[in-house]
Amino acid sequence: MEIKNKVVVVTGGSGGIGQALASRFIHENAKVVILLDINIDNIESKNDNLISKICDVTNEKVLSRIIDEINLQFGLIDIFCSNAGMLSLGNEQTSIEDWNNNWNLHVMSHVFATKKLIPEMLKRGSGYFVNTSSAAGLLSHIDSVTYSTTKHAAIGFAEWIAITYGKQGIGVSILCPQAVETAMTMGR
Repeated sequence: MEIKNKVVVVTGGSGGIGQALASRFIHENAKVVILLDINIDNIESKNDNLISKICDVTNEKVLSRIIDEINLQFGLIDIFCSNAGMLSLGNEQTSIEDWNNNWNLHVMSHVFATKKLIPEMLKRGSGYFVNTSSAAGLLSHIDSVTYSTTKHAAIGFAEWIAITYGKQGIGVSILCPQAVETAMTMGR
């Protein structure tokens, strides 16, 4: 896919994979890359094409409002990278709160973005989603039932988008990295 002059959004953009994605999109001459994260304190850029915005992607209303702002300010979003993630260890005794936090971040944030973006992408006949899951979504993470289960669901949702909308110009890639040394995997 040609990246030049595209409007790109990367969630979980304050570090790790999100920063790497943003850097590559900038290198490929994206029109603008907007990083969304709940913490943008450590995002520094001297590039005018790299913008950061605070956003809790687990809140559908907040994410929808931010997407509207981006569309008005920069043009319609061409590529949306759902990359935000968390890791919490636990077994079947894991609290409902932990289940909800993992479910909302690893699955529902993808659903909220797709729900908001698909109608306009279908009108244009183009759009692309890059959804970060994990190798744990293909295999399992033996120390985290919530992480493994929600990452499996994220893969299922991305496959559903591809099957349902692929012939209408909507593309989907699923990133399934093994452990990457990031603040998340370091417990920060």
